[in-house]
Amino acid sequence: MNNNAAEELANRYVALWNEADADARKEAVEALWTDGGVHLLEPPEEIVKRAAEIGVTATLEARGHAELLSRVTRAYDEFVAPGQYEFVKHGEAAALRDVVKLRWAMVPAGGGEPLAIGIDLLQLAPDGRISTDYQFIEA
Repeated sequence: MNNNAAEELANRYVALWNEADADARKEAVEALWTDGGVHLLEPPEEIVKRAAEIGVTATLEARGHAELLSRVTRAYDEFVAPGQYEFVKHGEAAALRDVVKLRWAMVPAGGGEPLAIGIDLLQLAPDGRISTDYQFIEA
């Protein structure tokens, strides 16, 4: 994958999290991720601490199209649908073999300073769809 293709993938990925139409959102999830695709989210510190208190490791994971769609829809319903925020690409995407790195930001609807910035490392399957999505919140 080259950097132009990485940019196109990053644009489609970020657009998904802002997609209002449920059917289009479902189609985008299926187009972006493999059937068994995984989204792994770095757990917030309070979840990590609570898990450690009870002797387990916290992992936030969505696997397969149904869980991925639920994850995306939940983020859309919480942050975008009320009209407060939107997700935007934050910088340029980069590709290295079968991995794409992209940064995104959650900003007030209509623009403004980011309230959150994240980075995703997308491992791609041979068909170009995401097999594993590692998401980290940077700020």
